[in-house]
Amino acid sequence: MRRRTARLGAALLVMTVTAGTAAATTAAAAGPSSTQVTGPLPDGGSWIADIPAQWNGTLLLYSHGFGSLSAQDAPDPATAAALLAHGYALAGSSYDPGGSLWALDSAVRDQFATLQAVAAGVLPARPRQVIAFGTSMGGLVSALEAQQGAGRIDGALTTCGIVAGAINLNNYQLDGEYTIAQLLAPGQQIPLVRFTSEGQAIGTAQALTTAAIQAQLTPAGRARLALAMAFLNVPDWAAGQPSPPGSDPDAQEAGQYQVYFGGSPVLAFLEGARPAVELAAGGNGSWTRGVDFAALLSRSPYQSEVAALYREAGLSLRTDLAALTRGAGISADPAALRSLAATSVPTGHLDVPELDLHTISDQLVPVQQENFYAGTVRAAGSGGLLRQAYVARVGHCNFTPAELVAGVMAIRHRVTTGRWDSVAQPGQLEQTALGLGLGDATFIDYLPSPLSGANGQLHAGFIPERR
Repeated sequence: MRRRTARLGAALLVMTVTAGTAAATTAAAAGPSSTQVTGPLPDGGSWIADIPAQWNGTLLLYSHGFGSLSAQDAPDPATAAALLAHGYALAGSSYDPGGSLWALDSAVRDQFATLQAVAAGVLPARPRQVIAFGTSMGGLVSALEAQQGAGRIDGALTTCGIVAGAINLNNYQLDGEYTIAQLLAPGQQIPLVRFTSEGQAIGTAQALTTAAIQAQLTPAGRARLALAMAFLNVPDWAAGQPSPPGSDPDAQEAGQYQVYFGGSPVLAFLEGARPAVELAAGGNGSWTRGVDFAALLSRSPYQSEVAALYREAGLSLRTDLAALTRGAGISADPAALRSLAATSVPTGHLDVPELDLHTISDQLVPVQQENFYAGTVRAAGSGGLLRQAYVARVGHCNFTPAELVAGVMAIRHRVTTGRWDSVAQPGQLEQTALGLGLGDATFIDYLPSPLSGANGQLHAGFIPERR
């Protein structure tokens, strides 16, 4: 069994699972009118399913996010209860428990194996529709299922998904982390890739966070931190603010700082996840060598904010950008890039319709990923199969059960009728969600900005072919 890399701190706790018995076993009922069943997978993983007594014929194949290798079939108990009450059957897998927490090597395979097991031996009949449903890393899984789903699934609901893929994810995070290390902690030699231990990753997260906290105390530090946060795609709407701060540079930077450094340990999560991605890929799948940081900033929606803060501080933005470009020396491992390209990067060629949901202020998976993904899907000729909808709320995957059930109903309508009609429009989603009696909903009309660091990082190095 390969080594697993644990998530860092209390927020990064890993739950492990062991293989089940040879035959599926019925567990305690998931509710008064549903039955829970579990079973094993060929690679040692496990699956779980909850079947309502009054099944509507639709199976939701749920893919969970990073940080656990336990089988899950819904994002949270309240949403599970609501979906079961509306007649949806739920199923999902653990992924391979002997692999990395970045489980893309096995996730799609294990999800389809779960579907086969549940459809053949657990449900009272063959499902009329199968809809993939994923959260965060699992949203990347559901997007990959949507491009491999012909004859297996009928549609996909991707929520807060890493739909720009692992290479973009690693690269824009590295751009921002490198900027903090170079401009705010010069001379400290902070390792950013190829971690040799969990402790080293913890140390990097602490060093970068300490540098950011100190930087926030001075105008020069805030300007340079704003530059790093622009590369990180950090949203400027923080919890407790009534609305996004608009075009005030100081308010934007303060909001970004609060999002990334004022609450949950975002950098600890990012650095804690990187060793797991490197383990899965067999090396470092990101780079700074060859990146033109001035060109990178020119494509950022936060360019004017950064420029204004540099002027306020009396610093030369051009000098700092040139120094970043000149000092960028991190190279990727080609084999790791090929591995990530094969397992963790959507091609955009959809076999089935897909609806994406995203909060507009997501500190871990920036909403700008949806902009990049929409372009990828259009370029692949599948634009008519994709719809994206947005929720005006702060936080990663911070959806209400009402919003998630409304999303399920929208993609089910598309699967059943062959038409989107208006079901994925914000007004209709809002009406559907509020009519469920499951709580609040805040769907809005929204267009994400471009993703910083996407499209090959503007570099001249190795770009792997995508399958």
